Amino acid sequence: MTTPSLDHDLDRIAHALDRLERAAGAREAEIVEMTALKARHRRLKDTVSTELQQLDLLLANLPQKP
Repeated sequence: MTTPSLDHDLDRIAHALDRLERAAGAREAEIVEMTALKARHRRLKDTVSTELQQLDLLLANLPQKP
């Protein structure tokens, strides 16, 4: 048989473990989201770089004013 104090302490530990598990789950979700965001950023950066190179080529081939 447990004492009320021990029951209270065990209940506090159980609640603390629950909070830690929820925090760990939330952190994992953040990591997945951050990974997807980094991949999206890389694709966008590559697209912008390619488009700027095309623009530079177009501008280089324009006739020069005398």
